[in-house]
Amino acid sequence: MKPTSFREMDPGVRIGHVHLKVADLERALRFYRDVLGFAVTQRFGSQAAFLSAGGYHHHIGLNTWESAGGQPPAPGTTGLYHVALLYPDRAQLGDAVLRVLKAGIPLEGAADHGVSEAIYLRDPDGNGVELYRDRPVSEWPRTAGGELAMVTLPLDLDAVLAAAQSS
Repeated sequence: MKPTSFREMDPGVRIGHVHLKVADLERALRFYRDVLGFAVTQRFGSQAAFLSAGGYHHHIGLNTWESAGGQPPAPGTTGLYHVALLYPDRAQLGDAVLRVLKAGIPLEGAADHGVSEAIYLRDPDGNGVELYRDRPVSEWPRTAGGELAMVTLPLDLDAVLAAAQSS
């Protein structure tokens, strides 16, 4: 790949959706639809489904076109590290975590990054999933020079869950 001169992209650019290869569409739907709460916007028979929150055409695509019955990638290989689902506030994040725990899905980790509160888990196909909420920009940790200073500290998971129960 030839080096090019760096030009920052337009700040209006967003990541619109993620499309995942899954081994079993129904199993994946039980996680993304039934546990996390995404709505199915369209299905293509038993091979693919598109899901969203709030009526968008799709935030997540699931398909078995190349992966029906397949296995997750082996550790140490390249690929998706995780998909991050941004919740609007702590109460909504806590509600999502409660649903995950009630479904018996184990958490792999939780962290306070200063800018956000994050919980980590795996979907049924082994894909990493981060459930998180951002703190207001005014609360983000900064260096003396004003640069962002993200951290990885223990998350007060009890406080996140309590926020869901008090809303």
